[in-house]
Amino acid sequence: MKLSRRTFIASVALTPVACGIPLGYQRGTPMAQPQPTPTVRAPQVGQEWTYIQRNVFDGKTIGLVNDRVVSIGSTIVIERNDEGMGRLSNEVQGPWGTVITDPHWARTVSFNPPIALWPQELTASWGKQFITKYSLAGYPNASYTWQEYMSAHGWEQITVPTGTFLTLRYQNLINYESDDANKVNCIRKETLWFAPSIGRWVARECSGSYMIQGELGAPTNEDSYQWQLTSYK
Repeated sequence: MKLSRRTFIASVALTPVACGIPLGYQRGTPMAQPQPTPTVRAPQVGQEWTYIQRNVFDGKTIGLVNDRVVSIGSTIVIERNDEGMGRLSNEVQGPWGTVITDPHWARTVSFNPPIALWPQELTASWGKQFITKYSLAGYPNASYTWQEYMSAHGWEQITVPTGTFLTLRYQNLINYESDDANKVNCIRKETLWFAPSIGRWVARECSGSYMIQGELGAPTNEDSYQWQLTSYK
């Protein structure tokens, strides 16, 4: 069932996670490889997905973000709007399933060459390493190394606020060069549940860490975030 945006925001305000309770990791129910293998829904102008984003450490809601396909040509442009903050940076794919500009990080990154956004083969055994360069929004002439290993971990049925979906769970393990020379051993890890039927992920978790050049001790952890799909069309 799809909740109206007003109803969903009201329900979120009443849930315990808004009171500083850490979130648990998302879990799906393991499923066999579907036969035949599902096809990914093709993009069309007007398709959209809305996600609630929360901080994993304290469970607090960060935003409600709507992603909407606004143009399809040599690239696919997905316009993003936050319920409270307004317009965000666009996501750009080209072709479908290959990301050129990714705005889901703290700072929008653009890849050259672009890299896969979800597994190129929808099977539990698929895995591939990508080595590319990225630049940050506003600084197109400075580029940094990005190494990513994407691996599928099985089909799962997962329930999110807008319903239950058959998904392929996969992980991205990222080692990247920071634009801040003082930060080294920069690591990010993502877990995503990709639903071919809607052409998008329905749940996502992300965490990261880094070390400070010349300092000993444990890595510094970045904030961890969780996204869940609240509506789509």
